[in-house]
Amino acid sequence: MDLLDPKGSIGLAEKNLILTSTYAMLIVVVPVIFLTLLFAWKYRASNTSAEYLPKWAHSTKIEIVIWLVPALIILYLGILTYKSTHALDPYKPLESEVKPINVEVVALDWKWLFIYPDLGIATVNQIQFPVGTPVSFKITSDSVMNSFFIPQLGGQIYAMAGMQTKLHLIADHAGDYAGLSANFSGHGFSDMKFRAIATTPEEFAAWVKKVKASPSQLDGVNYAAVAAPTEKQPVQYFSKVDANLFQNIVAKYNNGHARNIPDPICRTKG
Repeated sequence: MDLLDPKGSIGLAEKNLILTSTYAMLIVVVPVIFLTLLFAWKYRASNTSAEYLPKWAHSTKIEIVIWLVPALIILYLGILTYKSTHALDPYKPLESEVKPINVEVVALDWKWLFIYPDLGIATVNQIQFPVGTPVSFKITSDSVMNSFFIPQLGGQIYAMAGMQTKLHLIADHAGDYAGLSANFSGHGFSDMKFRAIATTPEEFAAWVKKVKASPSQLDGVNYAAVAAPTEKQPVQYFSKVDANLFQNIVAKYNNGHARNIPDPICRTKG
């Protein structure tokens, strides 16, 4: 139901796309269901007054209707899909006068690591950002393939080891939104959840200050302990993070060469 209660412009566009596509398909579905019931009732065995045409074989009018209407709907949906796919390209930065916040995302077993490269901090299973500020995500995995998803803000993007995908989102309303893994990744998958919190700029600044006050730090040495498989992992804060940690995670799977690839699942996937 979160998909139908969007809190950002991308999520709203996806909701409208889902509803528009559904309404277009119902133009065929509803009449077919109605006519099936009507024909079953009208031409039942007990209705002796129903017209009986054993040699009937063709009707040009019926052929036109049953072929033209679906063809027009498919054409409409094709145009809609083409336009929305380009408009909602997850790699396309959002137009805004506000400078975006960069967040590097690493899918682990079974938790999410978030790195704020410009702020030098990191968190586990929680991200925060100001309302009305675009968030630019770079996403990878240090485990099996996963899928990063914040239903009320939009997008569903694969996280894959040795590869880097991208996603751009924005929250238009303050709130605490559910984030989750949308791709089965083992027995801890069902609890692989995080919170995405949209706040005022002042509250975000206070949150950053709180994270920077944490005694924990994240570098190449203690990262192994953080990356170890855990379930129902509580939120963690790291006041300092290795600036090259994200790229090192990507590079260790492909001989040091990070790859940017088009994501197989675009925003328009329902």
